[in-house]
Amino acid sequence: MASATRFVTGYLYDDTSGAARGGGSTHAWRGVYLPGAGWVEYDPTNGLVGGANLIRVGVSREASQAIPISGGFVGKVDDPIDMHVDVSVRAVPL
Repeated sequence: MASATRFVTGYLYDDTSGAARGGGSTHAWRGVYLPGAGWVEYDPTNGLVGGANLIRVGVSREASQAIPISGGFVGKVDDPIDMHVDVSVRAVPL
């Protein structure tokens, strides 16, 4: 029986411990479908299996299909070329 994998893009919650590489910014990891367990997400950069610190924004079959991995921008020569992202995490009552 074969397993399926997918590319997951989102944010890695930075708990300020300094233990997670890439925390507090956009991040990507893999998801694998395991029969009987369903989709299990794994971050090979930090050795994490799923959890609340991996905040999923989108999934695709491969990285090139995930936005903003590829794309373009049309603007003026003097437009800024950098970007800053802030992520706020809060508990949402169920």
